[in-house]
Amino acid sequence: MASAHLVFTVFFFYLLCPTSIIGLWWAVGSPLVMDHRSICRKTRRLIGKQAEICRKEPEIVHEVIKGAKLGTGECQFQFKERRWNCSTADKFFGRILNQDIRETAFVYAVTSAGVTFAVTQSCSMGELLQCGCDYQMKGESPDGSWEWGGCGDDIDFGYTKSREFMDAQTRHRSDIRTLLTLHNNEAGRLAVKNFMRTECKCHGLSGSCAVKTCWKKMPIFREVGVRLKERFNGAFQVMGSNNGKYLIPVGDTIKAPTAEDLVYTNESPNFCKRNRKTGSQGTKGRACNATSMGIGGCDLLCCGRGYKERQVVVEENCKCRFHWCCVVKCSKCTAVKTVHECL
Repeated sequence: MASAHLVFTVFFFYLLCPTSIIGLWWAVGSPLVMDHRSICRKTRRLIGKQAEICRKEPEIVHEVIKGAKLGTGECQFQFKERRWNCSTADKFFGRILNQDIRETAFVYAVTSAGVTFAVTQSCSMGELLQCGCDYQMKGESPDGSWEWGGCGDDIDFGYTKSREFMDAQTRHRSDIRTLLTLHNNEAGRLAVKNFMRTECKCHGLSGSCAVKTCWKKMPIFREVGVRLKERFNGAFQVMGSNNGKYLIPVGDTIKAPTAEDLVYTNESPNFCKRNRKTGSQGTKGRACNATSMGIGGCDLLCCGRGYKERQVVVEENCKCRFHWCCVVKCSKCTAVKTVHECL
């Protein structure tokens, strides 16, 4: 049972970590430097559906990589002020993936959501031969003010491919870690699928709205990240049922988690100090907000150790002017700023 999770963790590590021991990496925020051929060649232990997708639909693997990068970037944005900031540096991120804590739940969910989003978006942009726009919605609105049309996002295709790939290694197993992974993967996909929005466009002379067509589009991915962060804050601690086939909440009076909730079994470490075993990089040297009482404030982020203040010189754009047409030109100015860092 552990081997299947190990295979997936190794693959996940290749997808998400900027430096791995075999040199497969990307830098978050920089252009993608891995391709699907590298992933499928280097992760030879892939079996079943993942291996089949690598062999028959390598372009889908390319979108999986894009989605994993999208999810990782969103994770780092949502946790940038927390003690654990979703850093993928070194081997610490892999340690997080091998635990059953809240942070692991979020990583799996947001990555699964990212893959769903990336595959679906590529369908709408005509980048995949297997899919395109979703034209299933037909007819008029109940009041006749608009009609279905345009290029709707084929969320069902993106959802299916994300499910096939992300759940492939674990779908037929029943240990508690597998149940957690499958549940959190699904929660991530539903954070996209269940919140599709209706987008419309008017057609007519001189901008009139003689005809109005509408179609279904995915939510903005930042909204997906915010929604999953809220689920992280309210995540359910669970344990396995006696037969190992179900997750049940810890505590007699706690309601069962829904499919959209995140679940975990173990409490998180405090992430205050560097600890390779738990995947904690600690908060020493992290920038903090000396005036904030919130989670990114120096008191909480520095775990009571205190902080130091120093002056740094930064270069900024200044004296920006708009030039016809259509360029904004700026000068470069230097400024001295005060930064605070945890001891």
